[in-house]
Order: sequence, then structure tokens, then C-alpha cells
Amino acid sequence: MGSLFDVASKRQILEKLNEKANNSELWNNPDKAKALLIEKKSVEDSIEEYEYIKDSISDAQEMIEIIMEEDSEGAEEEALELEKQVEALKEKIEEVRIKTLLIGKFDKNNAIISIHAGTGGVDAMDWASMLFRMYSRYCDKKGYKTTIVEYQDDTEAGIKSATLMVEGENAYGYLKNEQGVHRLVRISPFNAAGKRQTSFALLEVIPQVEDDLAVDINPEDLRIDTYRSSGAGGQHVNTTDSAIRITHIPTNIVVTCQNERSQHQNKDVAMRILVAKLAKVKEEEHKENLNEIKGDFSLITWGAQIRSYVFQPYTMVKDHRTGAEKGNLNAVMDGDLDYFISEKLKKDSLDRRS
Repeated sequence: MGSLFDVASKRQILEKLNEKANNSELWNNPDKAKALLIEKKSVEDSIEEYEYIKDSISDAQEMIEIIMEEDSEGAEEEALELEKQVEALKEKIEEVRIKTLLIGKFDKNNAIISIHAGTGGVDAMDWASMLFRMYSRYCDKKGYKTTIVEYQDDTEAGIKSATLMVEGENAYGYLKNEQGVHRLVRISPFNAAGKRQTSFALLEVIPQVEDDLAVDINPEDLRIDTYRSSGAGGQHVNTTDSAIRITHIPTNIVVTCQNERSQHQNKDVAMRILVAKLAKVKEEEHKENLNEIKGDFSLITWGAQIRSYVFQPYTMVKDHRTGAEKGNLNAVMDGDLDYFISEKLKKDSLDRRS
């Protein structure tokens, strides 16, 4: 556990961060101070996790000694309780081990996820709304803060697209491999004949980048349009003319924001998302200049699905990249995605070593 956590190194890092936090000049720059406090809390949490696991192992060892000395009747009951505690401890250790696999450049960053209905008509839009709920529930369980940036619902059912900003430690690291096409198989509630329907939705995931990593954007390369938010509005969007659509002409990347109260606020959020998308494209394409990047990157290419969700005639969720399967479909749709996420991270780690 000591090598897994590298506690000695983390204690040294925490000491340096505390020294910086005690420097009064730091607080003249609120953004820099906020970033330092976030990093400091992350290191503190990691050390606390180590102490918790170490103490739990020690407690389990003491419990074993007590059980060995007790009569058989009392020992059996306590042994069953100890078994539950050990299983929970093993899950915690595995969770920490998976966290050590997050070594990507942007893995610690916040994430921006967008869901787009694909082929399948009304079923696809309904499927997109189901995925929106699934990932919202996942973020809630992880303790992440979510903010709806854009939400375009359909008049009949579901959504055409939605964008969610996710704030929390390692948000992008955990969510990055969820990007791709998600396939739904079920008996359609919108089909009077009761036939099985296959529908698709696309999840796009990008990291939120800091200002010092921002790409240079020529204002002349931008087309900015204002429009009235579509759909029912209500808790999701403001049905006013404050919605903003920004198109980056050289790459044809389009971003929208319609959730804030003013055009200015919506424009600021849309620009942050545009910068994040361009930074990711630049990173993936290994291009030094944005002028070298061509093509439509507003959506990734539609291709083979990364995961299938089968509702009928049986229930199963299968990840086609790792072979991971789960029969408890309701739990998955309620945000229980840790198994699929960890299996993909482990596979990527093995691929890097081979």
C-alpha cells in the first residue's frame, strides 16, 4: 500500500503546498489560489485514504485474533461480519488502484460531456435522454458537480442533444473512455407493432483546460449567432434570445450555450467549451497551429458502437472493447458504471505495457 500511494512523496508535496498557501501574495490571484487549494485537498485526501486503509487492515488483524480466542458460536457471527468488512476493504483498495491508472495529461481535469441522438428517430432521442440521466446519476454518485450548458429536447420525446459540465477530481480521467456510440436494443414504446428497435446515441467527452493551456483563436475565424432556446425550457434552459452558437470556421466545430441568464455569460461558457475542444483536437492531431487542422470535429465519426444495452428479450449491458458484461441493466442505467470504466482503464494499462 505504501508504494501504491507513494505516501512519503505526497507528504513532501503537501508540505510545499502548505508553504505556498501561507504566502499572503497568493491570494491576490483568486484563480491561482483556487487551483492550489484543489491540489492541496487532492493530496490530503490521498493521504487520508492511505491512513484509512492501513488502520482498517490493522483492525481486521486484531479482529481475527479476538475471533480465534472466542467460543465457536460467537466467533462464527463475528467472522461473518469481518468477512463483509474485508470485502468492502478490498473494493476500496481496488478503487484506489484504479485511480493510479489515471496518468493522462488531462485526466485530473474537469470534463465536458455532450450527448447527441443518432439514427433511430424518436427512439434515438428517447435513448439520448436516458443516457443523459444515466451519466447525471453517475456524476451524483461520484460527488461531482454538474451544470447543464445546453439541452435541446424534442416535442415528441427525448432530447436531440445536451451538454453537461462536470466538476470534480479526475472527472475527465474516468469519463474519457465513455466517448463513442452507445447502442440500445428494446421493444420500442413508440412502435404500435411492438417490434424490437435498435437506436444509437453518441457521447462526446472533452477535458476542461486551464487558461494557461488555452489555444490562440483568431476572432476572424469565429461566427457568433444568437437565437432563442428551443424546447420546453423550464428547469433546463432559458427560453429567451440569450442563447449563443459559436462556429469555428476553419474546423467547423460548433458549440452552443443556452443555460445562463445573459448572452455575455452564455458566450463565456461557449468559448470555454470551444477552447477545450480545440485543445483536445490539437493534442490528438499533434498539430502546432490550428490552421493545420481541417474537417468537421463537431462530432466524432459514427462507427461501431462501444457498448450495447439490451432491454429485450433479455437484459444485458456489454462493452465491446473489453468484453465486460453486466446483467443488472437497471443498476447500470441508474449510474452504476464503475465496473465498465475500471475494466477499460485496466485494459489500456495492459496495452501500454505490451
